[in-house]
Amino acid sequence: MQSPALRAARGLRVGVAWVAAVMGYLAGWNYVACALFITFDIVGRSALGVSSTATVEVTGYMLAVGIAWGLAHTLARRAHIRVDVWVNRLPLRIRAGLHLLSLLLLGGFAVFCAWAAWELVDESALFDAHDNSALRVPLVIPQGLWTAGILAFVVMILVLALESTLALVLGRPEELDRLLGSRTLEDETAEALEAVEMARGGPA
Repeated sequence: MQSPALRAARGLRVGVAWVAAVMGYLAGWNYVACALFITFDIVGRSALGVSSTATVEVTGYMLAVGIAWGLAHTLARRAHIRVDVWVNRLPLRIRAGLHLLSLLLLGGFAVFCAWAAWELVDESALFDAHDNSALRVPLVIPQGLWTAGILAFVVMILVLALESTLALVLGRPEELDRLLGSRTLEDETAEALEAVEMARGGPA
């Protein structure tokens, strides 16, 4: 029988992962918009002699925000690049403990990044800072969006750490391994089949 605390932690993680997925999809469409913006600007300058005059600044903001907003979803899907040749050969309990340790170390780094990002936003708001482009974009806008992505990443780490710690304490290292371990061949195959079904308009 599953512990109520572990069940609650799992529900919390699923909810945060759903928000992270929405942010991830928005990040993807943001890159599509970024590519279209660059394309139209190049065509406009070449054929019509017109330009946004702020392509570099705006696309730079879009790229930074897209990266930050995709972090939490990437973590939830276990899609970050891993070097796991050695750890996968270890006994399950040791492997599970190392997964949790690596998550906590990542969390410490993410918290530092979130703190630094918030300090940057606070400073830009204090001095009413704008960029040097013709658009004079208030820096708190792109910096705030960027910071929101990093904060979502921190929250995703926290809920994963909570569920993982409970699983380890309750003697369920296999659940922790499934939650934080590297993606298996079966995981990759299931995702590929899911992508094919979505391309076909859903399951028959």
